[in-house]
Amino acid sequence: MRLDIITCQPDLLASPFAHSIVKRAQDKGLAEIHVHDLRRFAINKHGQIDDYVFGGGAGMVLRVEPIAACLDGLLTERRYDAVIYMTPDGETLRQPLVNRLSLTENVIILCGHYKGIDERIRQAYITHEISVGDYVLSGGELGAAILTDAIVRLLPGVLGNEESALSDSFQDNLLAPPVYTRPAEWRGQTVPEILLSGNTPQVDIWRHEQALERTRQRRPDLLDE
Repeated sequence: MRLDIITCQPDLLASPFAHSIVKRAQDKGLAEIHVHDLRRFAINKHGQIDDYVFGGGAGMVLRVEPIAACLDGLLTERRYDAVIYMTPDGETLRQPLVNRLSLTENVIILCGHYKGIDERIRQAYITHEISVGDYVLSGGELGAAILTDAIVRLLPGVLGNEESALSDSFQDNLLAPPVYTRPAEWRGQTVPEILLSGNTPQVDIWRHEQALERTRQRRPDLLDE
């Protein structure tokens, strides 16, 4: 899978993609992540990529020309399954959307900054608009890192045990059940006996019941769906 990320702050993405599961996916050749510095497409020698808001108001807006130049270059090289804009007014990122995106081959993620991007880019190029939550960040870079991590960990061969992703929270609209490891007793607290029994079918039933109960208590809205 190939992900092309367009940003005016590429350094913000250096660390998230240089460690842990995302790095291993790249090392294995299972994911290609290319970060494109929008300032390479600046409109003048001063590196300008933004401008004042038409109609007045505070803040700056990323201009059309640099974004279009970067997108046009990428789109002439290959077909993309999705051109995503990270924005607070987009669709809230949830696991079913991540699952669908993990089945694609080529994805572009555009990171907004300042007050956002010129609306004409959204109309001309964007196929998906995604938000990571009902709050505002300084830019789309952290959201892009979250989205990339969520997608990449689902790619076949990335995780040591692929069943691990299937038992994560939200995969069945349920939160994950409690998990335990050694020691079996700690400060008077013991691991539930069923988990030590070796009875896999009963363990599966217990985990499902625990997942249901945890979801009822913490996220009952997921059960309504």
